[in-house]
Amino acid sequence: MKAKVTITLKNGVLDPQGKAIEHALTALDFGGVDEVRQGKVIELDLAETDEAKAKTQVEAMCEKLLANTVIEDYSIELSA
Repeated sequence: MKAKVTITLKNGVLDPQGKAIEHALTALDFGGVDEVRQGKVIELDLAETDEAKAKTQVEAMCEKLLANTVIEDYSIELSA
């Protein structure tokens, strides 16, 4: 089973990389971009075949290592 974890900063947390991207887009004449927030995507190939168990396993990974849950949110997508 494959898992895709998307991690983003929580609303209200300053995002200096997002601001830098926003300014660069403006400098390159890409107008109409009001706000940029950046994040990361982690793809995992799991041996687990049961979807519920896989989700529980990936949630534990996020809570313990992959995401800083104080300042970051995460979402999980599973596929066969």
